Amino acid sequence: MSGSILEETIASHETPGTPFYPPFAVTPELEAEADERISHYPASKRSATLPLLHIVQHKFGYISAAAIEWVAAKLDLEPIKVVEVVTFYPGFRQSAPGKFHIRVCRTLSCAMGGSYELMEKLCELTGIDRSSSDSHHHPISVSPCGKFSVEFAECLASCGSAPVCMVNDDFHEGISPDKAEGLLGNYSA
Repeated sequence: MSGSILEETIASHETPGTPFYPPFAVTPELEAEADERISHYPASKRSATLPLLHIVQHKFGYISAAAIEWVAAKLDLEPIKVVEVVTFYPGFRQSAPGKFHIRVCRTLSCAMGGSYELMEKLCELTGIDRSSSDSHHHPISVSPCGKFSVEFAECLASCGSAPVCMVNDDFHEGISPDKAEGLLGNYSA
């Protein structure tokens, strides 16, 4: 698979959030961490695909075409095999989110509790236009300043305190639309 086809397949286009993340680069630390993870799968290096993708996304914010090529090379796979994993799991981002990435639960309890209204309010407050997002290929919408991004998530496992959301790795319960401004204020830096 050539680089140009891989780049066309992966939606790692520039977003306003891109400046908040370092460009993908293979460092000795990344190599060491990857080798350590691969060592947990002596029978099949391929089984380390998910752990390596998680490392990349944690360090660089999203999975780029260059990252896919590196993971594939580390695991002796064709890049298409890594693309299949990245495009199958919605937790892997294919483009840069904002500095503060907000995932709003949209499953039944949260939807009934106002998660769709919460999403509308978050977009209004941050200037995010979700009109070009879709739920699978381009689920993330980024604010013009790149500071915030939003996407819907499936069940965040707190149905009794709906609506819930996560900002980066911080979990928030009972965030009604009228609490959206206060939530964003916690992430103003």
